[in-house]
Amino acid sequence: MRKLFKFHGGIHPPAHKTESTEHAITIAPLPAQLVLPLKQHAGDAAIPLVALGDRVLKGQAVARAASPFSAAVHAPTSGQVTSIAPRPTPNPDGHDDVCITIAVDGEDRSVSFTPFPLVQKSRSETLDYLRDMGIVGLGGAVFPSAAKLAADGDAAVNTLIINGSECEPYISCDSMLMRERANDVVRGVAILRTLCQAREVIIAIEDNKPEALAAMRAAVDQDGSGIQIVSLTTIYPSGGAKQLIKILTNIEIPAGHHAPEYGVQCFNTGTAYSIFRAIDLGEPVMTRIVTITGNVNTPQNFEARLGTSLKALIDLTGNKSDTDGHIVGGPLMGYRITTPDLPLVKAVNCVIATSPKLFPAAKPALPCIRCGQCVEACPAELQPHDMFWFAKTQNFEAARDYAVKDCIECGACNYVCPSRIPLVQYFKRAKHELHRIDHGQRQADVSRQRVERREDRLTRLANERNQRVVALTQGETNSSAEEPQMDVKTAAVQAALARARQRRDSADDRAQ
Repeated sequence: MRKLFKFHGGIHPPAHKTESTEHAITIAPLPAQLVLPLKQHAGDAAIPLVALGDRVLKGQAVARAASPFSAAVHAPTSGQVTSIAPRPTPNPDGHDDVCITIAVDGEDRSVSFTPFPLVQKSRSETLDYLRDMGIVGLGGAVFPSAAKLAADGDAAVNTLIINGSECEPYISCDSMLMRERANDVVRGVAILRTLCQAREVIIAIEDNKPEALAAMRAAVDQDGSGIQIVSLTTIYPSGGAKQLIKILTNIEIPAGHHAPEYGVQCFNTGTAYSIFRAIDLGEPVMTRIVTITGNVNTPQNFEARLGTSLKALIDLTGNKSDTDGHIVGGPLMGYRITTPDLPLVKAVNCVIATSPKLFPAAKPALPCIRCGQCVEACPAELQPHDMFWFAKTQNFEAARDYAVKDCIECGACNYVCPSRIPLVQYFKRAKHELHRIDHGQRQADVSRQRVERREDRLTRLANERNQRVVALTQGETNSSAEEPQMDVKTAAVQAALARARQRRDSADDRAQ
């Protein structure tokens, strides 16, 4: 049995997972319309490949990756492009994103899907393929998987960790995926193992998911590849990458560093499943499993086409009349949306319908009493009470000194605070302000460097001009010594050339 370790802090909120795991994953019906944001991943937004009025097929790429740090977007079914314009999308800031809207024709006609010949392709060709198939991390961060694998470079990956802990309350999409499609997940893990050249592979699952543990153990036994299934003691946030690495390897990843530098790489179970579908079936990411739970009649998980309205999925579960809002994600790290009439995107793993009974209105915050409970709960080993004070007083540089940027925004400090202070809200603001300050400093540095380069050019041009004048003067002196009387016509030509050079140099200076 593998020895496990503990990370600092953590909490034990009620799980609320059994409500949405009583039913099998349901295939959601085709909607009348799909709205596909071009930015469903961390990094650069995809670039449209279609125009207004184009007809598209299921699986067709409608937007290509804009850079190595991007991912393609595909049509989840057949239909016609009716709009390419900004629309509301689910995100914490509530901003609009450019979206491709497809009117669904109901025929679900598809392109031909061809499995990818992994053994015949180089690693770089495989990574390009994963990028073009829209593969991103489905644990919430939606980091482009090809970029994540490329970041490994030549570094040896000793341990590949597959994150199946799903530690946040209410969310059960990964658990149901492992229960019902364990063999496919394990196949995706085997592909990742090949790409990472990892010496050992661990699939980590919290012990409050016994059905998922049993299914994955059976699949691994059948696979015979030596993948380890490790049962974790349930504690939040064990699913954080650094916390999970600490539990399994006792390696602590310092701030500003990344797991591959220490021979470790992490991927989500949903990501492994989408890689299986891309490699073995030739299918891009067109659907995802999402948990619809909370104040609904039948909480459950759906496999739905990307771009499907969240409201349509909520309606399938029987939304209750006293619902007063919705949370995307979990109750600790998720965010409230003003309307559920938003499209399902790759980053949405859960939608929680709220009610006054399930989520009572927050009482007014009281002054911080410096009890230290937030410090004890913080899995990143920070000083939340000090960071709060500096953020509240807008002393953002002091908050930086207290490593506010290392906050993983897990909400453990909020959960234990007896004064009910929304600490994470202050930390998010501090990080946003520090980002703005740093961006302004970078812009100022670029401007300063531009001015310095211009001054260097002007100095160089002036020196060259002076050298030419000196050389010309010396040449004229030598010439006059040999030829006392210069031809008048020749002198006029040289004077005209000198004036032309002077005008050209002045124009160059103005252009700089």
